[in-house]
Amino acid sequence: MINRSLIRIKTVQILYSFLLTRKDFKLENAPADTDGSRERQFAYSVYLDLLILLLKLSSIQLGSGSGRTLETDPGLKKNRVGKALREDSAMTAIVMKNRDRLSKFDSCLDDILSAVTSSAVYTDYKRKRKLQMADDVAFWNTVFTTIIRKHKGVERVLRRDENFSHLGLDNGMKMFSQTLMSFDDTRATYLKARTDLDKSLSMAYDLYHALLMLPVYITRLQEARLDEAKNKYLPTEEDLNPSLRFVDNLYVKAVCECEALAEYVKENPDADPANWRDSDILFAALLDQITASTYYKEYMESAPGDFATDAAFWREVTRSIIVPSDELAEALETKAVYWNDDLAIMSTFALKTMRRSYAAADGDSADDAPQGCDGKIVLLPKFMNAADEAFGTELFEFVVEHREEYRSLIDSFIDTTQWDTERLAFMDIVILLTAIAEIVHYPSIPVPVTLNEYIEIANDYSTPRSGSFVNGILYSVVKKLAADGVIDKQL
Repeated sequence: MINRSLIRIKTVQILYSFLLTRKDFKLENAPADTDGSRERQFAYSVYLDLLILLLKLSSIQLGSGSGRTLETDPGLKKNRVGKALREDSAMTAIVMKNRDRLSKFDSCLDDILSAVTSSAVYTDYKRKRKLQMADDVAFWNTVFTTIIRKHKGVERVLRRDENFSHLGLDNGMKMFSQTLMSFDDTRATYLKARTDLDKSLSMAYDLYHALLMLPVYITRLQEARLDEAKNKYLPTEEDLNPSLRFVDNLYVKAVCECEALAEYVKENPDADPANWRDSDILFAALLDQITASTYYKEYMESAPGDFATDAAFWREVTRSIIVPSDELAEALETKAVYWNDDLAIMSTFALKTMRRSYAAADGDSADDAPQGCDGKIVLLPKFMNAADEAFGTELFEFVVEHREEYRSLIDSFIDTTQWDTERLAFMDIVILLTAIAEIVHYPSIPVPVTLNEYIEIANDYSTPRSGSFVNGILYSVVKKLAADGVIDKQL
């Protein structure tokens, strides 16, 4: 079963990768005041005008005092570049700072739009059925470099600038084109991150099944060794008549007979340890450690035929030998990047499954021992309920949607005498963003639970000082949110 603790860890890990590499538009900075080049100043002026013109042609609302808003051709409404550009925080700042430019091309907007929609470029664009963001970007780049650049009305407006020069115009156009082409399809990146989150959680569930399957392969290897010993040149009495206590283990037999487990590993090859690289080396190393242990010695001396004893043996061996082994850690690291992180949690559920399998047979009335589970392997579900299944995806979406709002909240409580906001560990920021999203959007989760979970993640995945930093910021954030009525829960 994948619990919320693991879901939180996975969500933070995927958010870290996504937010670290996420790009919108690479907007150019204004030339420094010390740059007295008229050409450079004019090029940047052209650059700003073209950005705003693209928003105008996309029918993007720019607020009061922004001049005319065009009713764009339906085909252009499908194009997502204008909306993406307007949603860029840096572009928002540019619009606010340059409101005097917003109506600059209003006198020739209709003519410009007509030139665009009557072009062969637009005709070809409309014919495409499945438009990707890359198609939208390429369309506008072609329109501006081939149509807008040559449009007489555009040049006439730009010539009103006393710094006008054709070289400056060309350089401004190049800057504009570079900004367009720098756009990374954040939607595609977002969807990939969402897919990676789902895949990561599924692989954690694969690991749970793999841990249950390991005793089967270790037992088969021991059986093969016993057969080989019988056929060696001078077999001993023990070789010819070995104890079959280990290979006849009733728990392993039950695992082999578990149809749900067999079906799962068949459909999910990563859940089958036999498919891992150098699996034979892993099985041999684990078997050697097991047969050299006191658990093995005591087990081999016990009376055969008791399912509870057989299952308890493998539970203890898994807990004390298999899970902590360096060989398993190495195998997991080569198979999946997050599996060593998942091991601590998923092994507890594998051990719980083993315990449930023999609790009833042992006469144990434990709460986690379901009726009729004696001698049966009862697999835990992937998620406890639908709410847990949706938790990671929702949390991811809340962070992405509100990241700027939450980042401002975080920054407002950073003591700049102790912490440099520009040098904070980015993992700390991601942990804080995720914690705040949980505090705000999940009223049923107590604040202490959220704080404890994310402080623990900070201690495990960030810097030595991260736990105390996250604790201090979240404490202040919760008080602020409660005082403002945003949340109805206290520390």
